[in-house]
Amino acid sequence: MATINVDIVSVEGQIHHGEAAMVFAPAEMGELGILPRHAPLLTRLKPGAVRVRDADGTEHSFFVGGGILEVLPHLVTVLADTAIRAKDVDAGKAAAAKERAAKMMENAKTETDIARASNEMIQAEALIEFLDKAKKGHT
Repeated sequence: MATINVDIVSVEGQIHHGEAAMVFAPAEMGELGILPRHAPLLTRLKPGAVRVRDADGTEHSFFVGGGILEVLPHLVTVLADTAIRAKDVDAGKAAAAKERAAKMMENAKTETDIARASNEMIQAEALIEFLDKAKKGHT
């Protein structure tokens, strides 16, 4: 079976490196499915799940808080603002992040503050959705 190399990197460092049979990513215009020898592509990612399916069918899930996806015929690179392995996500911290974002929205005075708070809320809600799907076995 053909495979494609996958690198998931955040500001904290490399989160994942390996080969995959398929990669799923949350692009801004919708979810992408990427197979080996995919046409070159560069797009922005929205907060959500990146899923890496190994040749044996095992799936590894990662939460990304946004970033850039680069696809080459034999390489997928995710440059994420934030990237967390599904097993490392803390539900308590996700709920706290949503509460902080709600408080930021309440206290926002300028357009910049409103935009920043809105972005924080979008990421927190996407992380909570990611956790809910992981609990149900959908990521």
